[in-house]
Amino acid sequence: MDGGARSGVAVRQMDDLRKFYLTTAIDYANGDPHIGHALEKIGADSIARYHRLRGYQVHFLMGMDEHGQKVTQAAAERGVPPQTLVDEIAATFQEVWARLAISNDQFIRTTEPSHKTGVRALIERIFERNPDDFYEQAYEGWYCVGCELFKRQDEIVDGKCTLHPTRTLDWASERNWFFRLKRYEPFLRELFVERPRFLEPDSRRNEILALIQQGLEDISITRSRLLWAIPFPRPSSDGEYQGTWVWFDALPNYLTATGFPGDGFQSRWPANLHVIGKDITRLHCVVWPAMLESAGIELPERVWAHGFVQVGGERLSKSAGVQLDLGKAIDRYGTDAFRYYLLRDVPFDADGSFTFERFEDRYTADLANAFGNLASRAISMIERYCGGVVPDSSGADFEGDAADTQDFEAYHRSMDGSNGYLPHEALRRVWLTVSRANAYVDRKAPWKLAKDPAKRLELEQTLWSLARSLAMQAIHLVPFIPGKAEELWDQLGAPGQASECRISADVPTQPLIRSTNGAFQPLDPAGWRVTKGIALFPKESLT
Repeated sequence: MDGGARSGVAVRQMDDLRKFYLTTAIDYANGDPHIGHALEKIGADSIARYHRLRGYQVHFLMGMDEHGQKVTQAAAERGVPPQTLVDEIAATFQEVWARLAISNDQFIRTTEPSHKTGVRALIERIFERNPDDFYEQAYEGWYCVGCELFKRQDEIVDGKCTLHPTRTLDWASERNWFFRLKRYEPFLRELFVERPRFLEPDSRRNEILALIQQGLEDISITRSRLLWAIPFPRPSSDGEYQGTWVWFDALPNYLTATGFPGDGFQSRWPANLHVIGKDITRLHCVVWPAMLESAGIELPERVWAHGFVQVGGERLSKSAGVQLDLGKAIDRYGTDAFRYYLLRDVPFDADGSFTFERFEDRYTADLANAFGNLASRAISMIERYCGGVVPDSSGADFEGDAADTQDFEAYHRSMDGSNGYLPHEALRRVWLTVSRANAYVDRKAPWKLAKDPAKRLELEQTLWSLARSLAMQAIHLVPFIPGKAEELWDQLGAPGQASECRISADVPTQPLIRSTNGAFQPLDPAGWRVTKGIALFPKESLT
């Protein structure tokens, strides 16, 4: 917070020209959203919001996977047509994402006509470029409706799918269209050698490499009895038009969302990042790249596979009875507190556990006592000792500057992809600056400085430093707790919105704020008129 550093930085414009196309897995339309869905969407949202702060033109895609046998079965159980069911479920998901402040730019549904057109076009493109990649063959094997996949023997334990142990596997025998996945083994090996960061974290990449080393099998991509599906564009040799396998329909959503096969889809494609769960890495990092290579279309840049949220030490599973009411979890302390707890306590590169006891601990210690109390004390003292206006103190010298700078640099490495995508680590770094600022308040004791006129300059320097510290924290917390970050920004009297700030690639630890003329200038809180509002995270919420 060296005041001298701000005077030498010229006012600058920032060009938002770099694209960042981010996607999540599209959710299967056979039930309500749960906390596992929420982890993925909130995590991806934090990445999207962070890149907007960095000046990227972000396009954030989410959506629904609405075809397949599971949907057919669920609709039959409800006694409604499949389209009615998926319409209701899609509306429910979108309501929850709005409640969680998910900032997606597009919500695709695989029942949309444009998506169906794109899937057929992709399949026809493969036929044109590599017609031998498709062939017909009789097939039989154990099929898991939960996975919408034929299961290999190593994926079956005691006659059950390892991912859906309460479901009964179906024995299926029919003649289908197949895709020559095995042909792409050399291509996939080369992909992981030449682009080791294509799939992260490392544990997930190692799993896929081991799978490829074991040898791949061609995959059945149509189902003769699948009526709720996109019809495969070519008939089989007996003249039957079969339904396209749900994953050969779902994976292309990332591409069809760009307008493929229309002109200009390359302006967004390839995707910069797919965020998915670790259980679907084989589909996204083996099947999907092979499909794109066969079609002669560029591959996405990176895939990040997060872990699972466990409840009581068990993976969430509706069929196994391990559930958590997502609405009640959000209601407990509000949207921002829920977002914070989920991203802070569940590592985005491994499995984590959700408990309400731990949620309360985080709310009390991190949000109410540390961050909320810091904001309340600092703003109250600026009102009391400076008439509510942040003093102009260019000589301010906060002894925590060097450590804060290191933490904010580490924050960026945790969010820009250079160290992977680790929101939990980014939040940990911000809270180190919060702890440092609280210790600074205790050491400086502004209430004591205010009693000595000779220490007026030191008082003003202290309060300027605290205002700047809070402003820095507000900006860096926009990706995680956007509502409370903006509340703090308003209480500080800062111009515009915190989300309108930019973090320069040249000096990532010196945020720029948008001035009234639209230009960006270095952060300096001097002259801001603070207004103490209600507590950001009131302790009465704990009762």
